[in-house]
Amino acid sequence: QVQLVESGGGLVQAGGSLRLSCAASGRTFSINTMGWFRQAPGKEREFVAAITWSTGNTYYADSVKGRFTISGDNAKNTVYLQMNSLKPEDTAGYYCAADPTVGRYSASTSGAYDYWGQGTQVTVSS
Repeated sequence: QVQLVESGGGLVQAGGSLRLSCAASGRTFSINTMGWFRQAPGKEREFVAAITWSTGNTYYADSVKGRFTISGDNAKNTVYLQMNSLKPEDTAGYYCAADPTVGRYSASTSGAYDYWGQGTQVTVSS
């Protein structure tokens, strides 16, 4: 089993920045990919970004490309999401996910991930 704990959410004005963290514990050696998803009230959960440990490859949703950066610290079993130029439409609960087998072709698919954190709220005011 893998446990994921997110932190770093909060309230920020449009144009501001936040950095989310997700710390993994448990069978972390089994993780191949970690990702971030978000869900706004009344909307479906959507992919934000992912990183594959074995290759270092990163993947982004079009809506956040150029504004968000995902990175990881393997030694700390932690993945980060640096969010810049935030917009009100980025407001959502942000969830960390991890999986042993997710790779390039399924990194953006929420159903492919076995492990999820509890989420952290990001609110961007206009």
